[in-house]
Amino acid sequence: MLKHETKTCPRCNTAFECKVGDITNCQCNIEISNNTKEFLAKTNYDCLCVNCLQHLNHLVNVSTKYNFPTQKEFLIEGLHYYKEDSNWVFTELYHLLRGYCCKSGCRHCVYGYKNQA
Repeated sequence: MLKHETKTCPRCNTAFECKVGDITNCQCNIEISNNTKEFLAKTNYDCLCVNCLQHLNHLVNVSTKYNFPTQKEFLIEGLHYYKEDSNWVFTELYHLLRGYCCKSGCRHCVYGYKNQA
């Protein structure tokens, strides 16, 4: 018997049907790059909805065009961060380029870490 279950995407909270028993017909069975597969292996995510998988695949592909900014002068507003009041908020791309999760509960964490406050 094929196993299907309703799951909620941990990134966007969208409900979707996971067909773990019929993976070839599951919504997550989309073409993603090997770089994206390697990235997803480093995350805390279980199943993701197709939109989030496509977004992360795009983000990983974009990240290949940039280096991690090693000095403050190399940070580009709108690409690596944006300002909210007097605070700097780092983007998903910045976190992806950094290459690891700091487990600080960052607003745009791409690794799936949620601060358990």
